[in-house]
Amino acid sequence: MTQSPALRTDHLVYAVPDLADAVAQIEREWGVRPAMGGKHPTGTHNALLALGPHTYLEVIAQDPEQPHAQGQSFGLSTPPTAPTLVTWAVATTNLDATIDQARADGYDPGATMNGARSRPDGVQLAWRSTRIASWPPPGDGVVPFLIEWGAGTPHPAGDSPQGCHLVSLRAEHPTPQNVAAMLRALGLDIAVTEGSAPALIASIETPLGMIEVK
Repeated sequence: MTQSPALRTDHLVYAVPDLADAVAQIEREWGVRPAMGGKHPTGTHNALLALGPHTYLEVIAQDPEQPHAQGQSFGLSTPPTAPTLVTWAVATTNLDATIDQARADGYDPGATMNGARSRPDGVQLAWRSTRIASWPPPGDGVVPFLIEWGAGTPHPAGDSPQGCHLVSLRAEHPTPQNVAAMLRALGLDIAVTEGSAPALIASIETPLGMIEVK
């Protein structure tokens, strides 16, 4: 079996009721304005903010200009009532090998899918990722999905607004032992403590100070 490549935190998924409102709020509270990213065929659109050289925040919402599309991604067929850090992604250079290794270690990340979107400047981004077949997924968003960026695809963090840095990521879950086992199968080690509901908590250094997002 091919050895699974090391994983790294790729992006955090921040689902919001309204994209424009969320972008304005982040600019006020963090001191950096996320840049519009693009539209997805599932009926969502996003804005991006770099959290490091190869890490970013994806602010995502239903797209009112695609009223007939179903915003199934990340449970957005029903918009959230408040901004919520719903899940995260880890990047791999070999998606198939990473999936094989995780399955051998007792966790099935699921099937794969191809993804793509166009940036506002027309540049095409392409990737493969594990498919979130239904929401909530196994691990309730605390366990990340996997992504492999296409050859030649520029990483979104590179041209996203700079100035923020992901300091740490931790999680809460009603059954932390189960979630921790899934994370270990992926070779990930983040703190998971018992909580009344699943939650991701990110500590982010911003130009206006340290903030906590969940």
